[in-house]
Amino acid sequence: MKFDDISPEHFGVRRQRPLVLEVRDELERIILCGEVPAGERLNEHSLAAQMGVSRGPVREAARSLEQDGLVTTIANQGVFVRKLSIEDALELYDVRAVLAGYLCGRAAENASQPTREALRICVSRMQAAIAADDKDTYFLENLAFHDCIAESANTNRAAALYIALGKEVRLFRLRVLSWNTSLIASNAEHDRIVSAIESGDVRVAQQEGQAHHLKGKERLLETL
Repeated sequence: MKFDDISPEHFGVRRQRPLVLEVRDELERIILCGEVPAGERLNEHSLAAQMGVSRGPVREAARSLEQDGLVTTIANQGVFVRKLSIEDALELYDVRAVLAGYLCGRAAENASQPTREALRICVSRMQAAIAADDKDTYFLENLAFHDCIAESANTNRAAALYIALGKEVRLFRLRVLSWNTSLIASNAEHDRIVSAIESGDVRVAQQEGQAHHLKGKERLLETL
């Protein structure tokens, strides 16, 4: 659903948790999906009207997203979707590569059989998305794949840090995963990660997880 399609009725149906958390989730979604471009101002009045809420929850949700590095507040100007520098993005890839290696290794040790099957299904769905030239589906499955590994590693602190850092680079990842050749290479790397996790090979899982993120960094550099 596009940002322009948000209606108070739709938002009210979804509202199951505290209001601020629901507003935060919706703001995060439109940012991470690229519906509000990096560098663009978030219009509190417009967002509040379209969600059917007051401006207070929108303002509080924006403060929460600032802590996650997704938005930036500029005095007397407002809240803007954060625009990462290339240097920031490359550093995040390096940090996430180290964390990913650790998490993939832990997943090889701890992932349950249902989780391993879920990871294999993610790879198959990404392959089908490539064949259908459906980059949006690929992108969503890609996020689900990496979050699943993080959650299955049985290490809450590292997983939370990995997922949080990932939010900061998702807009760059949309750019990196914009070519079919990049999608094919990326999913081949996913396949090798899953194979290592399925076999319980901690060392190879660590290597493949770290290499995947470093290759993602290389793909980003190729787009510059």
